[in-house]
Amino acid sequence: MKTCQILLVLALAAAWLAGCSGGSARRFQGYVEGEYVYVASPLGGALTNLAVARGDGVKSGQLLFTLERESEAGAVRQAEKNLAQSQSQLDDLTKGRRPTEIASLEAQLQQARANMQLANDDFARREQLGGANVISREELDAARAQRDADQAQVNQLTSDLATGKLGGREDAVRAAQAAVGSQQAALDKAQWSFDQKQQFAPADAFVQDTLYRQDEYVAAGNPVIVLLPPENLKVRFFVPQEVLPNIKTGQMVNVSFDGGAHPYSATISYISTQVEFTPPVIYNRENRARLVFMIEAKFSPADAAELRPGQPVDVTIR
Repeated sequence: MKTCQILLVLALAAAWLAGCSGGSARRFQGYVEGEYVYVASPLGGALTNLAVARGDGVKSGQLLFTLERESEAGAVRQAEKNLAQSQSQLDDLTKGRRPTEIASLEAQLQQARANMQLANDDFARREQLGGANVISREELDAARAQRDADQAQVNQLTSDLATGKLGGREDAVRAAQAAVGSQQAALDKAQWSFDQKQQFAPADAFVQDTLYRQDEYVAAGNPVIVLLPPENLKVRFFVPQEVLPNIKTGQMVNVSFDGGAHPYSATISYISTQVEFTPPVIYNRENRARLVFMIEAKFSPADAAELRPGQPVDVTIR
């Protein structure tokens, strides 16, 4: 009888050890890790508006904080005025002369043509009289000179009218266009500086921490808000090297923790290429010195909302 009892105990112990061994090959210890987003402004200034608090949930595009930006607003206004002035100068060059100036040139040209016609008729008459020896040669030459002078006046006014309609010279227009481009670039830079004094949430996220208080001075580039988007939450666990060949990226795992309502699904996204010793926070009763590889798996946004960084978890590979 005692022999049978001993055999039964040994059989149960062997079954228990086999079950533990089979489970340990697929079940590993780990913890939840978060990749934080540190939101900062590239420019410094006093913190005039802290729009969120630690523990808040924010939506993509939601205002996070504002720094003092009066000087940047003044620079934008000045750049807008400079651009408007340069644009007006360019428009003036491309429009040509004003309508009243064009009308004046046209009237002068009309008068010059009338004078030329009169001088031409006068010269024709005197030329006939000169052939009959009625007038002197000097009078004929004077009539010819007047006709030529009136013709030159008509030619000059015709050219002036055409030039007036053309506008400024090409090189002057190009210079004015370059000035407009330069002022537009200055306005863009001033507007960028103005906009950088306000920062918005890049994605839906959880406000992990706020690093400054209202009215404190924030140096350029210093983070003000620490965000944790749900997609940046992942589980990190370690597997022994003999299990590594059976694990692939894209593989699904189940993650459970104390107090969890149900196991959570995660997808393996990273497998370390470097071997390391079992970290001291991972207690392995079988062998603490075993070499392990780090594995990372990401949750869906819905599951990630129920997890917190630093949580110890158990990971079961499907």
